[in-house]
Amino acid sequence: MGTAPVVGGLVALGPLLAADGLGLGVAAVSEPGPEPAGPAEAAAAASMPPRRRLEFLAGRRAARRALRAVGLDCGEIPRSGRLPVFPPGRTASISHSTGIAVAVAGAPGRDLPLGCDLELRPLPREAARLVLREDEESLLADAGLPPGADAGWSVTELFSAKESAWKALTVMTGEGREGPADSLRGLRVSPREDGLRVCLRADPARAVRVRVVRVGAGAFSYVIGRAGTRG
Repeated sequence: MGTAPVVGGLVALGPLLAADGLGLGVAAVSEPGPEPAGPAEAAAAASMPPRRRLEFLAGRRAARRALRAVGLDCGEIPRSGRLPVFPPGRTASISHSTGIAVAVAGAPGRDLPLGCDLELRPLPREAARLVLREDEESLLADAGLPPGADAGWSVTELFSAKESAWKALTVMTGEGREGPADSLRGLRVSPREDGLRVCLRADPARAVRVRVVRVGAGAFSYVIGRAGTRG
């Protein structure tokens, strides 16, 4: 699948996210004239290899578009370490895959966790052991059946869901971002009517609801809110 159909398919998801109080932004590395939005953003981009620089700038464009979708303007988005630094009252989650960047932003007054992930390269079934524990393997799609909520989930979908949740469940400390122990295996995923519930294994009450949308052979996932202890 080429870049244009993927970008178009992602952009078409805008109304779905808007119904959850979220703004969606999409940008491609191939867009002409990818220029930084300010000196701090330019300084961050200047230190990167060419390909990484294009991904970085595409992610910033996607974040500004996501913020505009919820009525918020945003200039340059520099970084601290590897983390984006947004102006007060503005925040977004950014993800990249195969030359496409997506971002999800929260509407003003929406005090809920943010997280999104785009995976356009499908993961093999063998990668499940790197993502899941034994109590989650029953979620995987059976051999020969298509992925999805009815027949089961692909490794790519579950990986993407956990990546989105990881971003939403991490906390900021004076030393940077502090995430769940044991990487993605420190999270537990379970099905629910509108997608998946992902919680910290060490603290199951800390949980979010994640929606997963298939994009070609890959997946796009995003956090839609907090989850209660029962689902």
